[in-house]
Amino acid sequence: MIVWALLLVFLPVCLIYLCQRIPLLNQVGAILLCYALGLILGNLGVIPAAAKGVQEALVTYSIPIALPLLLFSINVKRWFRLARISLLSFCLETLAVLAAAIIVFLIFRRIIGPETWKAVGMLIGCYTGGSINLAAIGMALKTEANLFVGVNVADMLICPLYLLLAITVLRRIVLFVLPPFRSAVSTQAAAEEAQDDFLSYQGILAPSRIKPLIKVLLLSLLIFAVGGGLTFLLPKSFSSAVAILVIATLGIACSFIPSVRKVEKSFQLGQYFVLIFSLALSSLADIGKLLSTAPALLALVGSTVFLAVFFHVLLAAIFRIDADTMIITSIAGVFSPPFVPMVAAALKNREMIMTGIITGIIGWAIGTYLGIGFAYLLHALF
Repeated sequence: MIVWALLLVFLPVCLIYLCQRIPLLNQVGAILLCYALGLILGNLGVIPAAAKGVQEALVTYSIPIALPLLLFSINVKRWFRLARISLLSFCLETLAVLAAAIIVFLIFRRIIGPETWKAVGMLIGCYTGGSINLAAIGMALKTEANLFVGVNVADMLICPLYLLLAITVLRRIVLFVLPPFRSAVSTQAAAEEAQDDFLSYQGILAPSRIKPLIKVLLLSLLIFAVGGGLTFLLPKSFSSAVAILVIATLGIACSFIPSVRKVEKSFQLGQYFVLIFSLALSSLADIGKLLSTAPALLALVGSTVFLAVFFHVLLAAIFRIDADTMIITSIAGVFSPPFVPMVAAALKNREMIMTGIITGIIGWAIGTYLGIGFAYLLHALF
């Protein structure tokens, strides 16, 4: 069991290294590679049954440790300096996702089964703040492994289609109903944010970074202990959800401490724990069951994404939000900040980088709350 524990912990390191060295693998992404490798290992029968406890432990503990690390780098004060129109567009994007998710839930709840409310909750969190929230919500709701992996894989297959649309013809389409972007004076902050690479692990093991990273890791473990301790005091039916929300809240609270917020590569360290989670979770999934539900899950995810975009365009037209702001805030919500510079470059609009990154970070912060809250609301009502 110790050997398999070490293997599941260190395989993501190998995949990160390969992604940094091989451009094609980097385009695929370390998370998708972890899911693929986990499925292969779990379904070839090479992992002994005795290691199941280790796999389940890594699934249980990885995300609660990762979440604070991912949130420590948030600069909340910047939220209030964002232009009103950008905040409005992101709020409309969030409303569009919620409306789409409710409609999709009503359509698919009998097709997918009794855990549809959990899948929809995961998608709400994902499309207001990216896959970080999807993982946290899925764990908080104790989602069955096959459904969890199936939603992740469907998301990874569907969302690149929307990304391709966004960097090619989406602006020309929405300009039929939305006004064009009007340039403002570019800020130094935007230029600084443009240099950020949320996915680069380069230099993470530099001697000057090791000690600060150990400190924030210990802080994350302390926050995890506080949140995890609550599970012993609350009913099991919702203890995990409360624990995740407490952990997220404490992570955001610690971001107000400059010495915590400014630690370099804390986000990447958190992302590493997400990779461990992805590998361990997919190694528990049954590929036969996964394939049997694939068409329904693809339809669920595809309907949610494109219906949300459609509603966002309609709402943006009502409030006269320009095309570039609508596209960037949509990308920030659906994909998260790392994808913003690429789409801004495709739009040839550098000024949108700051808007997209900050609204995406807002999505990281609120997506977990929205996903868990609306999942339980749908479950209670239907």
